[in-house]
Amino acid sequence: MYRRGRSAAGRHLVVYIFPRDEVDDVSPTRLGLSVSRKVGDAVTRNRVKRVLREQFAHHAARVPAGVDVVLIGRPGCADYLADQGSSALGDRLGELLDRALGANSPGSSQPDAA
Repeated sequence: MYRRGRSAAGRHLVVYIFPRDEVDDVSPTRLGLSVSRKVGDAVTRNRVKRVLREQFAHHAARVPAGVDVVLIGRPGCADYLADQGSSALGDRLGELLDRALGANSPGSSQPDAA
């Protein structure tokens, strides 16, 4: 499954994009989240997942219909969130989405610090 999709990874996040077989123009984009216990306790993991959902909602318009997106929070993601805030994590998410989708946005070819 992971070989069929595209991915982009940063220091604190990984984004996988998978096209679905039954593609039509009205299929909503589906989001999957994975935040392991290495990130923190249950409260911390749930906060990271909530922030990722909220930030993905801001960037969902750039993702085409009929696509599944999986976000994986790496260890250190919670610390980055606490230090930089949810908007900074959202910015990193947007950069990774652009790279995974193949968009040629400014700075997308540079390594990501997230």
